[in-house]
Amino acid sequence: MLEERRLIEPVAHIETDLPAKFGLPRQSGLVEQLTARIVFEPKYRDPVAFRGIEGYSHLWLIWGFSANSRSGWAATVKPPRLGGNRRMGVFATRSPYRPNALGLSCVKLERIEREEKLGPVLYVAGADLMNGTPIYDVKPYLPFTDSHPEAAAGFAGEVLDYKLEVEFPPALLEKIPPDKREALLGLLEQDPRPAYIDDPARRYGLYYLDFDVRFTVTGGKLTVVEVADA
Repeated sequence: MLEERRLIEPVAHIETDLPAKFGLPRQSGLVEQLTARIVFEPKYRDPVAFRGIEGYSHLWLIWGFSANSRSGWAATVKPPRLGGNRRMGVFATRSPYRPNALGLSCVKLERIEREEKLGPVLYVAGADLMNGTPIYDVKPYLPFTDSHPEAAAGFAGEVLDYKLEVEFPPALLEKIPPDKREALLGLLEQDPRPAYIDDPARRYGLYYLDFDVRFTVTGGKLTVVEVADA
């Protein structure tokens, strides 16, 4: 007799400075200055479950695309970085619209703090997740098996070095807390826009912390024009 299928459940949720999908890094590690913390559900806060985790510098996060705007999946998708007009197989991409809406990210473990009300909390850097994203599992990153520098990057390697020049007027940048500015600049350099949108007259908005950061893009230059309360 087959065992009853066990449904997975979140073991934790991540808290980040990005409350919306627009502007998220397209891969983990692209903006190393982005910090976050992982708060575990009450049933998984046993300190024994974290014994030895301090010995690892990086972790794998298995998480859910909880903010998908549509259900279901398609056999092919249009990766935004390819201009939105080239179709690739879903299993050759990291599209959120998958048979099972699971994501995989590698983050740097900055530290672990044991808090009175929340139990062990993981502080990480380089995450590409929206605030509140459910985490289904945490596993150690092992450099001797998980790292393959000679591996082929497929079509994703075509846009690896793409970055924008960012002009952020000092008077506007001063509105951002000093310890959060470098991460925001890193996000903007990555060009938050879908690649198929290129309208110099259009204003785009990126939500970061409690701010709505408005900008325009002309050629390879992004210019911040307004920082307002979100």
